[in-house]
Amino acid sequence: METLFLLAVATVVIVLIFDYTNGFHDAANIVATVIASRAMTPAQAVIIVGVFEFLGPLLGGTAVANTIGKFITLDGVAPVLALSVLLCGLIGAIVWNLATWYFGIPSSSSHALVGGLIGAVVVAVGADHVAWGFAELAQGRLTGITKVLAALVLSPLIGFWVGFIIHRLMSALLRAASPAANARLRGAQFVTAAGLAFSHGANDAQKSMGILTLVLLLGGFIPSFEVPFWVMLACASAITLGILSGGWRIVRTLGFAIYRVRPIHALGSQLTSAGVILAASIGGAPVSTTHVVATSIMGIGASERPRAVRWAKAKDIATTWIITIPGAALVAIQAYALVNLFIGARA
Repeated sequence: METLFLLAVATVVIVLIFDYTNGFHDAANIVATVIASRAMTPAQAVIIVGVFEFLGPLLGGTAVANTIGKFITLDGVAPVLALSVLLCGLIGAIVWNLATWYFGIPSSSSHALVGGLIGAVVVAVGADHVAWGFAELAQGRLTGITKVLAALVLSPLIGFWVGFIIHRLMSALLRAASPAANARLRGAQFVTAAGLAFSHGANDAQKSMGILTLVLLLGGFIPSFEVPFWVMLACASAITLGILSGGWRIVRTLGFAIYRVRPIHALGSQLTSAGVILAASIGGAPVSTTHVVATSIMGIGASERPRAVRWAKAKDIATTWIITIPGAALVAIQAYALVNLFIGARA
């Protein structure tokens, strides 16, 4: 019992560390276009984004948490082993997040979490404990991994085309506008950046809420999968602290390296990203803020000057996205091998 309690505490701490690194890693995704278009100073951006990031997990519901907490099935697995699996999956995601942050690569925390958990579950207890959702897909229903992967794959495509269309509409509406309109576009970004921060908190913090609730359930600390309020508060606090710490290395990539962002582009990207992510949160679909923001910028650039989009940089980013799930899975597998040596989790 003592081992179970200590392992549960350690796993809760690691969940919150992941939540922190998620915010730290994704801070640049939220503020990149605001800063690149000179709508806000970094200090202004951090304050506004921090406030609305905190509100997102508290007011955004728990639909995404339910999806994330149920795509792996550890019922019937010994509690110590089950918590070890979660611990190692989270370690895989954290290590991948920090590595991609260090190199300034806008990778996806969501992909890293999915990859880490799948890797740890498969190596520790077998692929049968992953809710793949293939049978349900044949019946026209999206559940389990198929729902998660569908959201992660489709959301960037939706972000691209929504960004493309929004920019065309905005360009048509502002065709006769004077240069002074840029000031109003910058002012509007105070609202759209707040909306993007809220939607990010509502989607990304819920991933940690789902895993933390699963830890409590598997450890026998709660009777059913219902997210306690203190879990919402803890995850909201952790991701907000991460946002305030800021992984600013990625601002240059999203704000300048894909397409040169001006106020009209920034506003369009924020509108697109906030709308797509908020809609996904309502539908319980975990998406990647990194993906949606980056592809919205690509879509906006493609609608205006396709040749000015730095597609080579976009290709580099896409390659990183593709290798994130297997990369995080491999780290999680190695972590499980080490943890299993120390605590003898396998039963």
